[in-house]
Amino acid sequence: MENKEFVLLVRELIAEKNWKLLKTEINLLEPYQAAGLIEELEEGDEKDGILVFRLLNRGLAKDTFSYLPYELQEYVIGQLAENGNKLAALLNDLDPDDRTAFFEELPGKVSQRLIQMLSPSERKVALSLLGYPEDSIGRHMTPDYVAVKPHYTIAQALDHIRRFAKDSETINVIYVVDPQWKLLDDLRIRELILASPETLVSELIDNRVVSLNANDDQEVAVEVFKETDRIALPVVDSDGTMLGIVTVDDIIDIADEETTEDFQRFGSLSGDAVVNPLKARVGLLYKQRIIWLIGLVFMNVFSGAVLASYEGVIQAMVSLVFFLPLLIDSGGNAGSQSATLMIRSIALGDVQMKDWIKLMGKELAVSLLLGITMAIGVSLIAAFRAPDVIAVVAITMVLIVIAGSLIGLILPFIFIKLKLDPATACAPLITSISDITGVFIYFSVATWYFSSVA
Repeated sequence: MENKEFVLLVRELIAEKNWKLLKTEINLLEPYQAAGLIEELEEGDEKDGILVFRLLNRGLAKDTFSYLPYELQEYVIGQLAENGNKLAALLNDLDPDDRTAFFEELPGKVSQRLIQMLSPSERKVALSLLGYPEDSIGRHMTPDYVAVKPHYTIAQALDHIRRFAKDSETINVIYVVDPQWKLLDDLRIRELILASPETLVSELIDNRVVSLNANDDQEVAVEVFKETDRIALPVVDSDGTMLGIVTVDDIIDIADEETTEDFQRFGSLSGDAVVNPLKARVGLLYKQRIIWLIGLVFMNVFSGAVLASYEGVIQAMVSLVFFLPLLIDSGGNAGSQSATLMIRSIALGDVQMKDWIKLMGKELAVSLLLGITMAIGVSLIAAFRAPDVIAVVAITMVLIVIAGSLIGLILPFIFIKLKLDPATACAPLITSISDITGVFIYFSVATWYFSSVA
C-alpha cells in the first residue's frame, strides 16, 4: 500500500474510532515508517500523531521515538505526561544514548523531573552519561554491549553471549576485558563462531584494539570511525576501563549535526530553526539573520566612503563604473571559494595551523594564474565597451582575485588563533571585506594609471 493511501486509511480508522484494527495495522510498520506517519499526522489540524504513538507496542514505541525530530519528541513526552506509567515505561525503554541526546536538549528542571521517573539502574546510567561534557563522546555512548573474559573458552563465550546479548546495541563486535574491566581487545563475532569450542578467548587476542576516551570531543569519534571503518568502537576512561560503546548510527547523526552547524556558521546563520525554515516562525528567522546583515550594512559604508574619495576619477572616466560590479564580485567569489576549501580541509583534519605559510605561497600562485585568466576575459569585454580602460580593469582583476583569495584563506586561520570556530569565517564577511578591498584597489589603480598616462 502506498504511503498516502495508508495515511488516509489511518485517518479513516481514527474517525471511525476503530482502535483495534488501527493498532493492528500500525504495529506492522517499521520504526522509521511509524515515525514518518506520526510526523505527517501531526502536520494536520487534527493532531492525530499522538493517538498513533499511544497505540504502538512498547518495543516499537521505543524505536519509533528515536526517529522522531526533537520538537516532536518533546511534544510526545508532554502528551504522555498525563499518563505517568506510560511515560516512565517509554523513558526506561529508550536506549541510553538516545535518551541522553533527548535529555540534554531539555531545560535542566524538566530533565531532572523526567530522570526521577527512571528505574534506579536506568537513572544511574542517565546521570552517568549526562555527567560528561557537552559534545563529548561520553554523552553518546551506550552501556549496552557484550564483554567476555580472556580465560573463557569459545564455547563459554558463546553461551555468555546468548545469555546477555538480548539488550546489547550490537553483537557484531564482542569485547574482551580483564577482571577489573580494563579493555584488552575487541573480536568480530565471526572470529568466535569460526574458532574451535575448546580454544581460549585469549588465543584470539591480537592487542590491536582501537578505542575512544569518554572525554574526547565527539568530532574525534567521527574521524576515528572514518579511519577504521568500524560499526562500533569501545569507550574507555583515562585508566583504560571499559565504559560503553559508540555505534556508527550515532556517529552519522553527529557528523550530520557538525556539518549542519558549519554550514549555518558559514552562511552567518545559527540556531535549530534554520534546519527547517518551513516550520520556523518568521520572527525567529528574522532574528537569526538581521544582526549579521545590519552589521555588514555598516561595514559596507566603508565601500561608499572609498567611492566618495575617488569621485573625481569617476567623473573623469565614467566607463570605470560599468566594470565595478564585475570586478568586485570576482574578488568576493574568489574569496568564498578559497575559504570553503580551507574550512573543509580544516574540518577533515587535512590542514593544521602550522600550514598557513605554505598555503599562502601556494594560494598566491594559484590566485595569480586565476587572476591572469580572468583578466584576459574582462579585457575582451573592455575592448568592445571601453578600450581606454583595458589596462586598468586587467590589472585590477589580477590584484582583486589575489586579494580575495588570500582573505578567504587567512580568515579561517585567524579564527582558529582566536579560539573560534573557523566556520564562522562566513561568506558574507569575506564578501564584504573583499568588496571594500576591491573598491580601493580598483580606483587606486585607475588613479595611478591615468595620472601616469597624462
